[in-house]
Amino acid sequence: MPAASEPAAGAPALPVTWRPLGPRIVGVVLGAGLLVVFGAAWLSFDQETQDSFTGLQIFTVLAVAGLGFACLNALMRSRVVATREALVVVNGYKRRELAWEQIVAVHLPPGAPWVTLDLTDGTTCSAMGIQGSDGGRSVAAVRQLRALVSDPPG
Repeated sequence: MPAASEPAAGAPALPVTWRPLGPRIVGVVLGAGLLVVFGAAWLSFDQETQDSFTGLQIFTVLAVAGLGFACLNALMRSRVVATREALVVVNGYKRRELAWEQIVAVHLPPGAPWVTLDLTDGTTCSAMGIQGSDGGRSVAAVRQLRALVSDPPG
C-alpha cells in the first residue's frame, strides 16, 4: 500500500491537465483558413467594389468571422484538470468544478465522442477534454482518471 503522499498505481502526479489534440489542430487549421478566405476574398475585389461596402456590411462580415473564431475557441479550450481538491471540467465556455466524492465512474465506450462522468446525484457530466478520437491518448487519460476516482487524492 502506497504512503499517503504517494499517488496510487496508475494515478498521475497532480495537478494534471488533459486536453484533446484533434480539436486543437482543427481549430488552428480552420482559424487560419478563415483568415485566408476572408483576406483573399477582400483582396480579390477591385477598389470600386471595396468602396461600395457600407460600414454595416463590413461589420456583419467581421461579426460572422468573430462568431466563427468564438466557436473554434470554445472547442479548443475544452479540458479536464485534476487537482488535489477537485476535478475541473471545462466544456466550451462552461466550467464545472466537481469534488472527487461526487464522481462515481468514468466512461468512454467505443465510438463515444468524449468521456462521461457518472455523478452521485444520478446525473452525468460530459468531459470534452478527453476525446475518443485521440485514440491511445484518450485511453491512457481515462485510465489515469479512473485511478484518481477510485482512490481520490487529498
